Amino acid sequence: MPDFDIVLTDAPTDADEAVIDGGLADFNAEQAGYRDWRALAVLARDPATGQTIGGILGRTTLGLLFVDLVYLPTALRGQNIGSRMMGMVEQEAARRGCRSGALITISFQAPGFYERRGWREFGRVPCDPPGTFRVFMSKTLEGGEGA
Repeated sequence: MPDFDIVLTDAPTDADEAVIDGGLADFNAEQAGYRDWRALAVLARDPATGQTIGGILGRTTLGLLFVDLVYLPTALRGQNIGSRMMGMVEQEAARRGCRSGALITISFQAPGFYERRGWREFGRVPCDPPGTFRVFMSKTLEGGEGA
């Protein structure tokens, strides 16, 4: 094998990320026989300005929904907006053929919100600040192929 450098960085370039993302996508496609990665977002926008003020970012691939980021400003919480948005994400993922979903939240964020929507904890890992956990959750999606 030719010589190469191993570099630790907190600032990978777009090109660095493209090599890793593309390489893994190619490997997964070789193993699965197809490529179906797609971004999925539900956005809350200010009607006066059209600016995004919150939302959900995720992706679907190989029969699984990944919910990556969820944020709503405090003023929009408690009004069923988050539940409506999660419902949209879950329905779209099922429409795309996803059988289940996975997410990671923090114990001080919203595990109770996800539990009320049918998500179930399957693990937790301690993190900071002390007494805090990363909470790993999953959900079987209704209507997804094989669900």
